[in-house]
Amino acid sequence: NDEMRQALHAFPEAYDNTLKIAQMCEDVSPKNPVDWPDYQIPEGETLDSYLRKTAHRMLNERFAEYEAQKKTVDTALYRKRLDTELDIICAMQFPGYFLIVQDFILYAKKQGIPVGPGRGSGAGSLVAWALHITNIDPIPYNLLFERFLNPERKSMPDFDVDFCRDRRSEVISYVVNKYGENNVGQIATFSLLKPRSAIRDVGRVMGMSYGEVEPVVRLVPEDPSGKTTLAQVLSIEPRLVDMRASDGRINQLLNYAERLENLNRHAGMHAAGVLIGNKPLWEYVPIFTSTDKNAGPAHLISQYSKDFVENCGLIKFDFLGLKTLTFIDLAFQLVNRRPDIAKPIDPDTLPLDDPKVYRLISSGNTWGVFQLESSGFQSLLQDLKPDCFEDIIAAVALYRPGPIQGGMVKNFIDCKHGRTEIAYPHPWLEPVLRETYGVFVYQEQVMQAVQILAGYSLGSADSLRRAMGNKVADEMARERLQFVEGALNKGIHSEQANKIYDLMEKFAGYGFNKSHSAAYALLTFQTAWLKTYYPVEFETALLSCDCEDISKVAEYIRLGKLIGIDIAPPHINRSQKNFSIDYSQDPNRGTVVFGLGAIKGVGDAALESILESRADGDFTDIFDFAMRVDLSRVNRATIESLIRAGAFDFSIADTPHNRGNIFGALELALERGKTAQRDRLSGQTSLFDALAQAAPTPDATSAAAADYANTQPWSKSEILSGERASCGFFMSGHPMEPYAEEAKRLTSNTTMSLANRPPSTGNRRDREEVSLVGIVMEYAERKTRNGNNMAMGAVEDLEGRIPFLVFHRNLEQNRDALQSNVPLLLKAHLMHDSNGEDNTTVKLAIIESTPLSEVRQQRTQSVAISLNGDELAAQGYPPEFTQALSDIFARNTGRCDAFLVVHLRGAKTVLALPAKYRLSPSDALIGELKSLPAVIDISFQ
Repeated sequence: NDEMRQALHAFPEAYDNTLKIAQMCEDVSPKNPVDWPDYQIPEGETLDSYLRKTAHRMLNERFAEYEAQKKTVDTALYRKRLDTELDIICAMQFPGYFLIVQDFILYAKKQGIPVGPGRGSGAGSLVAWALHITNIDPIPYNLLFERFLNPERKSMPDFDVDFCRDRRSEVISYVVNKYGENNVGQIATFSLLKPRSAIRDVGRVMGMSYGEVEPVVRLVPEDPSGKTTLAQVLSIEPRLVDMRASDGRINQLLNYAERLENLNRHAGMHAAGVLIGNKPLWEYVPIFTSTDKNAGPAHLISQYSKDFVENCGLIKFDFLGLKTLTFIDLAFQLVNRRPDIAKPIDPDTLPLDDPKVYRLISSGNTWGVFQLESSGFQSLLQDLKPDCFEDIIAAVALYRPGPIQGGMVKNFIDCKHGRTEIAYPHPWLEPVLRETYGVFVYQEQVMQAVQILAGYSLGSADSLRRAMGNKVADEMARERLQFVEGALNKGIHSEQANKIYDLMEKFAGYGFNKSHSAAYALLTFQTAWLKTYYPVEFETALLSCDCEDISKVAEYIRLGKLIGIDIAPPHINRSQKNFSIDYSQDPNRGTVVFGLGAIKGVGDAALESILESRADGDFTDIFDFAMRVDLSRVNRATIESLIRAGAFDFSIADTPHNRGNIFGALELALERGKTAQRDRLSGQTSLFDALAQAAPTPDATSAAAADYANTQPWSKSEILSGERASCGFFMSGHPMEPYAEEAKRLTSNTTMSLANRPPSTGNRRDREEVSLVGIVMEYAERKTRNGNNMAMGAVEDLEGRIPFLVFHRNLEQNRDALQSNVPLLLKAHLMHDSNGEDNTTVKLAIIESTPLSEVRQQRTQSVAISLNGDELAAQGYPPEFTQALSDIFARNTGRCDAFLVVHLRGAKTVLALPAKYRLSPSDALIGELKSLPAVIDISFQ
């Protein structure tokens, strides 16, 4: 264009040559044969012969394992299938692929790195099971090898391998060392320019300031799905249109951003793909090197994405990090360290027919259980009531939008429980569909059906499955003709054959890969078994694996308490980095001890210093702690967080002080600690340093009472607020506890009862209106696509939490109350969202929110204060109690009648107080009365 010609006016030939070069470029799509890595095999062997020998030898080892478990199998059937698979693998020239995968998996297992039982269609291979690539026997579950490797369609096999999330890099390091660091790398992935990033990037290039660009960006709603375009935003955001019309620079900014939208912004590294070549990767593809220090051992990255690298002669392997494997491994380590476990329990030997495990699963109490955590899945399990492993495989396959919305799930459940008669599309299909009660659930069932009814080979059946799944009209029409013709040859009428094809075609779109479902169902069963028999170890492993996600930790602790699991708060001398178990009080069950690493602001460097110092003896208090830890690694913010979490409560257990006093003494403790550490570095010894180095005894470095003299204790609400700030939740109580009885009088609803409320049968306009008393724990506002503000968050009571929305029309009048951090009476519509898989997510659409104190002031006529008369009598009715009560009444005068309800020797006496003692039913009154030791309850009428 003219702009470019002007820029190159001194070199007109350069301008002309750019066009010539562009015209000379060709679209090159290489189709290079695979250049297999050099896998070393014994002398005299070929890859084919070595794979065959190894597979047969290791199959015999599998038989020996079965014999030890007293399982009987048809060994001839297994050997026949093994040979069939080996023939296909060798004919397709893939023995090297199987041997390479087996090699790095066996390395991982020898190093104690957890490896998944299988993932995807690879779990259908008996050769893979024999070689220990997978760990689920495909024969009992009718898993098909041809679903993984189709002999009639040449394509690379693809084992996706799950490794322990924390040790995946060790396996990649092994591969790098084995095949050479220049021969191993990872695959690029490309981030796209989306509307907000496009505007920011263009603004930077145009030299616009932050203040000019950000107002434009803020008018573009965030969209995690990445589907919203700038054109769509402009069609619904009039303010953006006005800015464009009134400001030429903004118009230019948006024009450029629209043209650049969805182009590649930058390259990154694919999360799982690993490439192995037979020579340096740059001889196959262009590469770049990662500058990310956390990128891992394979520092070379292809500039091509995963869909292109295989055409260049490279093999792609997927090394995935699965947190569930880390969790299962840790949980079984904890189980096997229990005092009552003599022989270690191996998760691979668990009986898959254990009725106690299925009772737990059927109850729907499956939080923390792999794949079964969502409320929608829990509801499905309560209806399905699985009682065998095959039911779990089916549940995992069925719990998706297609089968749910298509009625497959309801039909499956009704047939299982005899409410609907099981009907097979054709009597010949009963062996295929019996385990799923006559319902097509798996892709493999479609493959077997066409094999039985129309004489397809399983390879041809897989091609038909692909055509149906991809909904390619021409292919599906051709396959229908072939299927009907084959069925006719077997004596099936064409009308029935077409009906069966229609049925399979419908369910092929929803059908799930059974091999994947079966392999992952094994992990589901193992986690459910742990929860059934060892809930404390289950909870501890769960918390440790998610310790960096404060919201998950809070939720798991809340749920753990509901099933009777004791959680001890953080303790600077007892807590480990991760969550741990203390069996000293109960050797049969144990108590979960909060991990220091789960406290906000406590990083690895600080933890390292704390644990190093603690190895020399327990800390006695905050002063001893500040003397001994390295204060360059353990800073003030970290110590403040530890105090808020309660990690130093033990040091004031028998004193009138609380965390507020410790917090107030921190300045003095740090002063002394820094002085002592400075003196140590300079070779001097102070009095405090000498004390710190003395043999630790309970009083060796204790702070004198004077150290806390000028500090103030915290109120209960301040203590709870500090816990939530440092731990993400409340440890020693809940701000709703003082209002529990009051909440019950206002509404019978709780978060738990609402979460389990079935949807109303009416339309969306007839949503049920409900009330709830709770306190808002999360609140955020965002813009909708039409530019209006709305709010979302979560409200808690003593039973749990429930998410809420506030639509634009109700936001203004509710905003202040929802951000007030006080208990609220909420009026809302109950919403049952159908958002993808979790089809029963319950939310509140808030209409009104009123502080509980206001509700109380409006509705209360009288205040009744219940007193423990037995306690007062035992103390001789102390006058200081009467005086304290009178003082509280004097500070809280109001219009409500007051009554004293005295509980004495099993009887109850009600005393009406004179009018001069009328009270205001405020939060202050509740707090002050609750602080008196003999006050049992306060009720409002």
